[in-house]
Amino acid sequence: MNYITAYFLELFNLFNAMAPYLLFGFFFAGLLKVFFPKRLLTKYMGKSNAAASFNASLLGIPMPLCSCGVLPTGISLYRNGASRGSTNSFLISTPQTGVDSILVTYSMLGLPFAVIRPIIALITGFFGGVLTNVFDPEKKENIENQPKTIQEETPRTLAYMLKYAFVDFLQDISKWLIIGLLVAALISVLLPDDFFTSYVSNDFVGMIIILVASIPLYVCATASVPIAAVLLLKGLSPGAILVFLMAGPATNFASITVLSKTMGKKSTLIYLFTIIAGALTFGVLVNLLPTQWFELTQTHQHHEHGEILPYWLQIFSSFTLFLLILNVYYQKNFSKKDTIMSNNQNEFSPEFMTVKVSGMDCNHCKVSVETNLKKIENIAEVIANLQTQSVEIKGDNIDLEKVKSTVESLGYTYGGKL
Repeated sequence: MNYITAYFLELFNLFNAMAPYLLFGFFFAGLLKVFFPKRLLTKYMGKSNAAASFNASLLGIPMPLCSCGVLPTGISLYRNGASRGSTNSFLISTPQTGVDSILVTYSMLGLPFAVIRPIIALITGFFGGVLTNVFDPEKKENIENQPKTIQEETPRTLAYMLKYAFVDFLQDISKWLIIGLLVAALISVLLPDDFFTSYVSNDFVGMIIILVASIPLYVCATASVPIAAVLLLKGLSPGAILVFLMAGPATNFASITVLSKTMGKKSTLIYLFTIIAGALTFGVLVNLLPTQWFELTQTHQHHEHGEILPYWLQIFSSFTLFLLILNVYYQKNFSKKDTIMSNNQNEFSPEFMTVKVSGMDCNHCKVSVETNLKKIENIAEVIANLQTQSVEIKGDNIDLEKVKSTVESLGYTYGGKL
């Protein structure tokens, strides 16, 4: 019973510490989505040089995209004129950070980690792009032959901004945020405080262990923070924590598979090499910094910002975030399902069909598939379903070959008509 009580108390404290910064981060993410023109990304990412790689890495840092959400965005940019090197820069730097994760990092890990994370994301993204330009140079004919994808138009309204920030974006990360909190609380309760200092005496060995565990793992940049905070409290070195914060959000089997298919094996190997080499290099460097910069205690973790953020505000933020998460799951599972078929049962002239599309993991994937399929001639309406991994299409004389090529150009797997 003591373990159960301690677990839920730890879970409450972690949620309380994160909630105000998450809400502000989500709001800022909505502002970026609505008011940051995507054409700027393409404009500054079009050349195969160091400047384009730097621009892409810099532009990717504040973007609130996880490793699944960044894929359709990066691939769309590549199809619309971004060079292979700058696309790799964007894909490397973006999932490591984001406005929401930087704020939560400051809340739970302190200012040094909050400053170091975006700087390292910028550096690794830049070098990843440069290496891609050197070892996997762009060929003009390949660019010209790439099927173009359509970047969706974003309504510039307050209502859309709030919906994206507190429904769509929250829906994308809520599952992993909850898992991250549950795992962090479990680690905090079960592992002794001196676990890593007692059993993993070598810091570099600790980094290797964390790296091996992180590469196939999917965890978004924000959800990785509470786990990192607890591991740091249990004695894991700051360098190993940095490895987890870099490799966990930026790599997983799904993203590696999609990258290999769309960018090529050589660019994918450079992507992985950059993240692994960067994580280990900067992990070693971070361990050389003064240890007091990264020292945390339970009091520090839960109450460091108590003087800045009143306790009532933390409670109010937690309650608000909890209601928003409940709303997300209600909208996802219990509200009226999006469907074309049910609303058109008595219409016989248009053609209705459902096709299998695998690999859609978030609302960015959903919007990307819907937007690009709607541009195909004779298609009137498209609705993608993340739960069933299928897409319903309405139109006349639908060309399934065009549907297939469009889906595959976005990096997803076309499974045929259902």
